[in-house]
Amino acid sequence: MKVEVVDGDLLDQPVDAIVNAWNRNVIPWWLLLPQGVSGAIKRRGGLRPFVEVGRHGPIPLGETVMTGAGRLPFRAILHTAGIDLLWRASQRSIQTGVRSAMTLVARHGFASVAFPVIGAGSGGVGEERALRCMLEAFDAIDADARVRIVRYRPKSRP
Repeated sequence: MKVEVVDGDLLDQPVDAIVNAWNRNVIPWWLLLPQGVSGAIKRRGGLRPFVEVGRHGPIPLGETVMTGAGRLPFRAILHTAGIDLLWRASQRSIQTGVRSAMTLVARHGFASVAFPVIGAGSGGVGEERALRCMLEAFDAIDADARVRIVRYRPKSRP
């Protein structure tokens, strides 16, 4: 499977679905101040995806749940529980999250999906290490969907 790594904004990708690196839903979403990818989704997509993910209850570490995309132009958002109760990611949580998200991509027939670098933000793993973990996970996945990993790089202002 070919995985494309690009620089940019996850929310600007021309894909069917995006992945949100999410917590385990142990703390209600409305008590959190979403940052990073979640914060961007909330600002541009609205609250609807978070209300939906909250209805799923606690998400096991590494598992993924699907919601609508709110005001975003995607068919779905896949919320992957990539950080543990101490707000830390690990190789295992990153790789399990990639596999569970790709299971939903296949199940729902998405032709394309974009991932952030899971664990690189509040998960504390660091972008390069987290990216290596993700690429190792993708090496073991056979899928038809086009996959893009987006390293967040804000647009430069003229």
